Amino acid sequence: MALSKKNISKQTLTLTLALVREDGRLLLGRKKRGFGEGKWNGFGGKVESGESIEEAARRELMEEAGIAVDQMFAVGRLTFTFEGNDPELDVHVFEGRVITGEPSESEEMRPKWFDEDVIPFDEMWVDDELWLPLFLAGKRFAGSFHFVDHDTIAHHSLIVIEGCPVCGARDCPPGTHVEKAPKSRVAKIEALD
Repeated sequence: MALSKKNISKQTLTLTLALVREDGRLLLGRKKRGFGEGKWNGFGGKVESGESIEEAARRELMEEAGIAVDQMFAVGRLTFTFEGNDPELDVHVFEGRVITGEPSESEEMRPKWFDEDVIPFDEMWVDDELWLPLFLAGKRFAGSFHFVDHDTIAHHSLIVIEGCPVCGARDCPPGTHVEKAPKSRVAKIEALD
């Protein structure tokens, strides 16, 4: 059998992940259903058509934890791919500070504060232990992770970046990136059959 190359369309989903910090604590949520069920994670999800990435992060934080933040900063960008035909995940990571409201349980997440030196990495996605320490150290970062299954990383890359993960500028105040998400993004990947 001869090998040939062909293009396969693979969907890319634009997602947000908001991590809230306050007084040396990090707010995480236990996922109650769906992708990542049972894991502690930040708050986020899909960017809807017509909304900016930051607007999506703020909306997801309100929907999943019942809180708003006065300050939100783009701090990282992570790409996740999985063996098989799962879509590529393009995740924009935000840090939220100065909360309004009290975190409350939703249908999807059960929020809980953790001291920053006692993060439950053994109950989180395996990649979190690699990039979350950069976040906690106040670094901006970019990375990619390729998973064999939902618990095993085949390979990854992770770097600290000097500027904004969206535009490269050294200091992006909240609301800088108000571009709207595309209606759909499709990436081409090469595969052998």
